Amino acid sequence: MLAGAVALAGFSVTAPARAASRASDRIEALLARMTIEEKAGQLSCFADMIRPPIGDINPQVNIRNAQTLLAETRAGRIGTLMNGLGTQGALDAQKAAVEGSRLKIPLLFAADVIHGFRTVFPIPLAESGSFDPHLCERTARAAASEASASGLHWTFAPMVDVARDQRWGRVAEGAGEDVYLGQVLAEARVRGFQGKDLKAEDSMLATPKHFAAYGAVTAGLDYNAVELSEATLREVHLPPFQAAFAAGALTTMSAFNDINGVPSTGNKRLMTDILRGEWGFKGVVISDYTADQELVAHGFAADDRDAARLAILAGVDISMQSGLYLRFLPELTASGEVPMAVVDASVRRVLALKEALGLFDNPYRSINAKVEAMRTATPALKQLSREAGGRSIVLLRNEGGILPLPRAGQRLALIGPFAEDRDNVVGPWAFFGDKSLNVDLATGLRAAMTDPASLIVERGCEVETTLAGGFERAVAAAQAADVVLLAIGESQDMTGEAKSRTDIRIPPVQQRLAEAIAATGKPVVVLLRHGRAIALEGVVRDARAILATWFLGSEMGNAVADVLFGAVNPSARLPVSFPLESGQEPFFYNGRTTGRPAPVDPNAQEYKARWRSIRNEALYPFGFGLGYTTFALSDLKLSTPQLAWGDTLHIAARLTNTGAVQGEHVVQLYIRDRVASRTRPARELKGFQRVSLAPGASREVKFELKREHLMFVGEGDRWVVESGLFDVWVANSSVDGLAGSFELLKA
Repeated sequence: MLAGAVALAGFSVTAPARAASRASDRIEALLARMTIEEKAGQLSCFADMIRPPIGDINPQVNIRNAQTLLAETRAGRIGTLMNGLGTQGALDAQKAAVEGSRLKIPLLFAADVIHGFRTVFPIPLAESGSFDPHLCERTARAAASEASASGLHWTFAPMVDVARDQRWGRVAEGAGEDVYLGQVLAEARVRGFQGKDLKAEDSMLATPKHFAAYGAVTAGLDYNAVELSEATLREVHLPPFQAAFAAGALTTMSAFNDINGVPSTGNKRLMTDILRGEWGFKGVVISDYTADQELVAHGFAADDRDAARLAILAGVDISMQSGLYLRFLPELTASGEVPMAVVDASVRRVLALKEALGLFDNPYRSINAKVEAMRTATPALKQLSREAGGRSIVLLRNEGGILPLPRAGQRLALIGPFAEDRDNVVGPWAFFGDKSLNVDLATGLRAAMTDPASLIVERGCEVETTLAGGFERAVAAAQAADVVLLAIGESQDMTGEAKSRTDIRIPPVQQRLAEAIAATGKPVVVLLRHGRAIALEGVVRDARAILATWFLGSEMGNAVADVLFGAVNPSARLPVSFPLESGQEPFFYNGRTTGRPAPVDPNAQEYKARWRSIRNEALYPFGFGLGYTTFALSDLKLSTPQLAWGDTLHIAARLTNTGAVQGEHVVQLYIRDRVASRTRPARELKGFQRVSLAPGASREVKFELKREHLMFVGEGDRWVVESGLFDVWVANSSVDGLAGSFELLKA
């Protein structure tokens, strides 16, 4: 029954917006001297063509050449430059700002440092599979150290969008489909990027993005519209941002998408009422790349001038690349359409950000060529990339214990388009990566084998096309080997921004290659390369072993070899559900059961929530993963069957390593609210722990639950807790576990 429903303090949806507070004396003095053109300059960010980036990072829109940028910097018309590379250009640009401009306000240097800089770490989705916030904090810290040595202050990361549709390419950049995991890793990555002191030379401002609900784009189509209930927005898509801000993030980025017809970049309720009013966020909002100008294409703004007006009034402080604030804020304030107080509030926030970084006192911080050389691509960075790669690989299947492989005594055939490929190891959004550091699979395997000559390598086909004679050579290689390693999947051009896919299966030509190899009868180990969950089928799905190897970064080949040969016992778990078929998407473990849930009996098909051809379940569920040892959970204990309103429920279970080698296991805690005023998910992750045990060893794993962990958005779109019965599981994944229950008593 429903009883004891309350709204908890701090989650009101109607709190008034807080007035902008006064900044430091230095900032207020600067603000008083600034012209509207200089104010607009501080609110403008442009591509850094003084030290132009390598690669196609963004569309070529409104690009200014180096001379123009330097001239506008001296005129005080630019506040931030982005995606530049190298200390000398940073030095030239900063000199133009602090020695050549009237007010000597330093520049901010920003960049898309998503999962590494010169040294690249696993894509965030892969690394999220480690279920290890300490690892995520360490790699973010390392990325910040290396990138800041190249003259950067600000990263446009982490992406904290909850992504439940694997057709969306940008799944690769986030933490997957779960809210709780997203919260924990958002906090960890913010701590890693920013370090303990924002003024430190190796600190970078973190930017949780994209605010908000970008992961919910319709049909997984990038930039598409979003239709969401208020409850889903607040329960699913906003909590990772709140966690990131609680960890100290001082900036965020507005999303490309609209929400229920209102584009995020023009959404005052989102950017001002919720972000600043309800949450008290004091930091800076920057638009995504030309997102303010795109209000026109949305049909939300009449023209560019109107778009600038709507964005600044919504609460977007910095316009990225469009130049709309520079063009239109002077006349918009002169006409009174934009109050000067609104502009001043944004400028105040931007200057406070520069002050927090120590740039007024040390404008040349993080610009030192000697430090850049010392902190770039160091042995420690490469070792961390290798470690993170090994800890991100998920063992999905291992029939007959074929893995780990012996280092000697077998002939191995490495077959597939990624066998010797070095261009598809780092994944999307790694434009600054030093390609000379990339380790391909063949190189990594040979380095780990006693006899490197016992590895036969054949490409077989290209990623999406045939290769003359490729199948024949690949089959011959398989016939000559004891075990086939099949390196197949997506290229990095098939995942990431603007890489939505309607069909998330392996490309057809690679599936045909797999069938040809399987026909030889040789045991096959699939080394799956991907930036999303993949719908596996046929001989690939049925291979003797399957490793989800994602895009692991610079040390990919070595990291995969470490797991294949047993130097690393795989312990990662899936941060996204692998569907049975592409047509199930969007698919996620914590959906609601419906009034006609799928029957336990797989043969009972009629008039239930299932597809005509398949059950609506995962091939490999969220939280799933195997290792080279086995674990057993037992002895579930709940401290009380009835949880008083203000008490804590203590949950414990015993974990035992029942296998023959040392291993790590991720123990997961799930709950379900049985009866509520709004239907609740079938399960919700509420905690996890990594536990390392020797063979035969046991440990009691403990969790805690309090009533605030049982909250949801209820009537009136307010956060509530309701008394009643709850199921609880201590589990290996989202579909199993030791089950118990408790009752939350009335207040």
